[in-house]
Amino acid sequence: MRLHDKIAVVTGAGRGFGEGIATLFAAEGAAVVVADIDEAGARRVADLISQRGGRAVAVACDVSRDADTARMIGTALERFGRIDILVNNAGVTHLNQPCTEVSEADFDRVMAVNVKALFWAAKHTVPPMRRQGGGVIVNTASTAGIRPRPGLVWYNASKGACITATKALAIELATDRIRVNCVCPVAGETPLLPAFMGGDTPELRERFRASVPLGRLSTPLDVARATLFLASDEAEFLTGVALEVDGGRCI
Repeated sequence: MRLHDKIAVVTGAGRGFGEGIATLFAAEGAAVVVADIDEAGARRVADLISQRGGRAVAVACDVSRDADTARMIGTALERFGRIDILVNNAGVTHLNQPCTEVSEADFDRVMAVNVKALFWAAKHTVPPMRRQGGGVIVNTASTAGIRPRPGLVWYNASKGACITATKALAIELATDRIRVNCVCPVAGETPLLPAFMGGDTPELRERFRASVPLGRLSTPLDVARATLFLASDEAEFLTGVALEVDGGRCI
């Protein structure tokens, strides 16, 4: 098992990419703190992991809030004694629309969940990782931060910030043996897909698939496998990497 006896925290793990990451990590031997703002979703995934013989605990967490993030990390330390891996996966977007039509409330929400959450996560995760002699952080960024497209300007900006923060954290924390990387998925079969496409019709899906050289959207398993690699000891010499999981879309 690639994560045997590791302790992992995965945010946004109640569905979509996060569920895929949490369940694969558990299957590879990790004990998982399943965190999501949707407590019912987090409990469902934690129960699924337990039913399959894994170890998991669910935590309700708004990653944009200091106290929630502190409680999430505290739960990992109290239940399992350490935190080896943090996956900052939770994310939101605004609707695909002209940049001037996005509301201030939607802008603030995107920046809080996609960017400020990284600040709170580092504040509460880096100290215990330093004390234990190292760890791994993997952030879920997006192809939007590498190859932005019209209609998602502020989401693009938030994911660009995620990629830059990943690289900056990687260089600052390298001497602490804390590796920091990110995955950059193309849009996939998650609840955010209609917002990315500006709707959900067969025509819109076909148009989007046509923009991906390998001819399909991403899946939670695609993202989970890439995240697993970066979190595992197989990637022990990788830090500051923005790994495109995109079927060639960023080429």
